[in-house]
Amino acid sequence: MVRKLLAGADVFIQNLAPGAARRMGLDFASLHEDFPRLIVCDISGYGDSGPYRDKKAYDLLIQAAAGLISVTGTDGAPSRTGISIADIAAGMYAYTGILSALLQRARTGTGVRVEVTMLEALGEWMSYPLNFAHYGGTPPARNGVAHPGIAPYGQYQTGDGASVIFGLQNEREWQRFCVDVLEDPALAADERFNSNLQRVANRAELDQEIGRHLRGMTREQLVERLDRGGIANSPLNDMHDLWRHPQLAARERWRDVRTPGGVVQALLPPATLSGVAACMGDVPSVGEHSAAVLRSIGMPDAEIEALAAAGAI
Repeated sequence: MVRKLLAGADVFIQNLAPGAARRMGLDFASLHEDFPRLIVCDISGYGDSGPYRDKKAYDLLIQAAAGLISVTGTDGAPSRTGISIADIAAGMYAYTGILSALLQRARTGTGVRVEVTMLEALGEWMSYPLNFAHYGGTPPARNGVAHPGIAPYGQYQTGDGASVIFGLQNEREWQRFCVDVLEDPALAADERFNSNLQRVANRAELDQEIGRHLRGMTREQLVERLDRGGIANSPLNDMHDLWRHPQLAARERWRDVRTPGGVVQALLPPATLSGVAACMGDVPSVGEHSAAVLRSIGMPDAEIEALAAAGAI
């Protein structure tokens, strides 16, 4: 049945346990002979060769293996990221790899194998701290949301209990920050803070001074002053804030999508193509299209009904 489906397919994607696809005759070498235009994408934790070939790979484990956890969190508390980023990285490289393979097939007429491993995908995303540690000799420190070499830069709390992330890039911005945001021009000349080097060395005292000024502001007031002063910033949003983000609403990024459980809102794909409307179709119920797919490969209705009766579809 799978081979009948593959006869009309452009791409076959699998992430079975290592060796499973080959045992079933669904590896690229087995399929390419019968389906020379088929693109086969294999996704795994570590790849189909090497000493880690058979090692189990979950997102958290790959975050650990790729060193992501070692640079995430605070000095005393390493942390995983809040999303399954190793899975996402592998999916994104599968996506781009398949697009590249489709372009190549358009020129050659022949399908190729696309192999993506979670470790290699996340390893690519770790290139900055990896090279920083290998060639610089010192791994990046875990600093939470603070910047190790710039101050002020990180999370600051306002008087209403909300938090804002902001960061300064140069001495001009430090002057404007003191004048326009803190409304304390004298602070700009304080010898403890009159250069970024001094501000980093005296970060605790600097943060104490900033905190003293921010206690009298709300989040909205601070953001308005930072914007007025040309200081890069963002409120520290939670998921409800993101859902209500005015920029997403202004750009009309939400669409209603029907699902078996009712209508939900979903974001448009982030890559917007000019003159092309994104496909935001209904989410099908489980098995909704099974019969139609099986009829498309010539399966008689009696066999389809038997599969349905057995609970196979």
